Amino acid sequence: MEPSTLNIDAETIDKMVDVILRQTNYTKEEAMCKLKESNYDCLLVIRTYFGISDKPKTNKVSSINQEIYKQLRYNLDSSMRDYKNRVQEGSARNLL
Repeated sequence: MEPSTLNIDAETIDKMVDVILRQTNYTKEEAMCKLKESNYDCLLVIRTYFGISDKPKTNKVSSINQEIYKQLRYNLDSSMRDYKNRVQEGSARNLL
């Protein structure tokens, strides 16, 4: 993408290149190239230089009560799934 379509002026790009040059061993041309490849995200350029990948976002349970109900739903779902499988096989009638 061109800097004009992203509304980034040349001064801002120069500042981003300077930040990349201070944090990496890239030359000015390499820094400009990497900056264009990363859609003008200087933090992404620095992270890729150091080999840092983004951590996947994990959904944390906000309360203990939610975790309890989550486990209850999981256990009930698995037992209902097992029961339906036994009914389809015909072995559930033999257990009663």
